[in-house]
Amino acid sequence: MSYSAVDVIRAKRDGEALSDAQIDWVIDAYTRGLVADEQMSALAMAVFLNGMDARETARWTRAMVRSGERLALDVGRPTVDKHSTGGVGDKITLPLAPLVAACGAAVPQLSGRGLGHTGGTLDKLESIPGWRAQLSVDEVVEQLRSVGAVVCAATEGLAPADRKLYALRDVTGTVESIPLIASSIMSKKIAEGASALVLDVKVGSGAFMKTVERARELASALVSIGVDHGVRVSALLTDMSVPLGRAVGNAVEVEESVEVLRGGGPADVVELTVALAREMLSAVGIDADPARVLASGGAYEVWARMIRAQGGDPEAPLRRGAHKHVVSAPESGYLVSLDAYAVGVAAWRLGAGRARKEDPVQGGAGVICLVKPGEPVVAGQPLLELYTETPEAVAGALAALEGGYSVGGAEAASAASAGRGPLVIDTVRP
Repeated sequence: MSYSAVDVIRAKRDGEALSDAQIDWVIDAYTRGLVADEQMSALAMAVFLNGMDARETARWTRAMVRSGERLALDVGRPTVDKHSTGGVGDKITLPLAPLVAACGAAVPQLSGRGLGHTGGTLDKLESIPGWRAQLSVDEVVEQLRSVGAVVCAATEGLAPADRKLYALRDVTGTVESIPLIASSIMSKKIAEGASALVLDVKVGSGAFMKTVERARELASALVSIGVDHGVRVSALLTDMSVPLGRAVGNAVEVEESVEVLRGGGPADVVELTVALAREMLSAVGIDADPARVLASGGAYEVWARMIRAQGGDPEAPLRRGAHKHVVSAPESGYLVSLDAYAVGVAAWRLGAGRARKEDPVQGGAGVICLVKPGEPVVAGQPLLELYTETPEAVAGALAALEGGYSVGGAEAASAASAGRGPLVIDTVRP
């Protein structure tokens, strides 16, 4: 049966639930170019304003999966993936994929690029000399069999409807719609073919979801879609009010990830990596201790093989931006706050991120957080190091950091620390 795009738009505009047939038709017609961008923009805004119920969201996801191919990952190991909703300093995929592979699973991590203040996994890895993001389906399968982990760009054939709609949402102010976010994430992950999926849903100033309530709503929608499609899904709600680790950027985050893989690194990065690894291994029935494997350095061996398999040199030195600017403590005391969003925007303005998908990024741009909240400082002590290839970008980065950090006395630091919750806030399961 054929429908009119205008009729579908009107139905959702007027608060009606779309039928399965209407959803199937409009996603297929949009993918094939029979529904114009301006019509899909109007429908996306109607969804943003009036929402979709669980049945509509599941069907919307199913239609986007069916717009392309679905991978069959017969690789001799149980397959499990992880997805993060995006944060500042969120380098967790880099140590996590090889760690879970070192514990016996296969991790098909099809990742994306950064946009705005949140970093992209592919941008980080492309700071490694020779590393390539684009792999064929055959290369993905072979690497999963031989190495156990792959981090690469999604193939063109996976959920093409989502690729078109995502780009449209980004320029029409409809990104924050929970049904559209959930269907976008899950359509790609279901098409990818992993048997289980663990979601890292970020909460806080540096995340798209600013409150625990909104994050839990998104997590519940994602888990529900997974159940509907026969994929084992769970979600961790994790704090993104302070940058993860001390490095925010591209090459600097790879450096920090390697520290973690060698058994060191910042405590929060290690904590979240291990927590997600435990959830992933539990989802596929593997009884292993990821904390022990990580501390032993065993995951680094898988990392090195994974990077080499994609043309990179894991031992190559990583270059930081040639221009360095230091932000110093204005007084003695304790670092009371360090806002994730402010640091993320600063790194973006230094060249670590992009405003448009086609913009290039600087591999060496970024911010090093030398001090984290709760740690003591003396007046004039360096707090942050800013790196860039374009010195004229520093002024914009400093403007972004205004009000983004504060130094105070022990009482203020203690109160701020008491107000911060745990790194892993909650877990949402079916």
